[in-house]
Amino acid sequence: MTTTFIMPKNMVKWFWWFVLKKIIKISIISFIVVLLDQIIKIIINNNIGLGDGFDIIKNFLYITNVHNEGAAWSILNGNVLLLIFISIIALVAILCYIKNTKTNNFSEVLYAILIGGIIGNLLDRILYKYVIDYIGIIIFGYNFPIFNLADICIVLSIIILFLKSCLEDICKKK
Repeated sequence: MTTTFIMPKNMVKWFWWFVLKKIIKISIISFIVVLLDQIIKIIINNNIGLGDGFDIIKNFLYITNVHNEGAAWSILNGNVLLLIFISIIALVAILCYIKNTKTNNFSEVLYAILIGGIIGNLLDRILYKYVIDYIGIIIFGYNFPIFNLADICIVLSIIILFLKSCLEDICKKK
């Protein structure tokens, strides 16, 4: 004789509320990131000519308007369809990971920021066939590649998620 486990109705409701709450939180944060990113890009595109700009902090930080047909450092320049495909694959992979992994609030916020950044640049590639970049930094005379809010969200969320994972692994070993 086999026994089956039947989950009480209130546990099922709690489970779905927990999943829904996670999805809503990630969606709202991602939407805010995409919205801010797109608003800034529209303002830059409408008010600064292509290649023009101005200094915020002389010889350190400036705002410009550049159209990047590649990824970071113009890698894969001109391969817009490949970059769109890579972005979609990354989004699917991240969403599957989030769905199948126990996460905490901090991780969910970081994943939401990451998703928002990816979608922000993905929208540019779909709409314009390039990404609008506008933040320039000069460090020790090196003119760092120009980037945008979406890039910042992607890079910082990945770095923090990586550091968080390393710290968790170190704590588990102790």
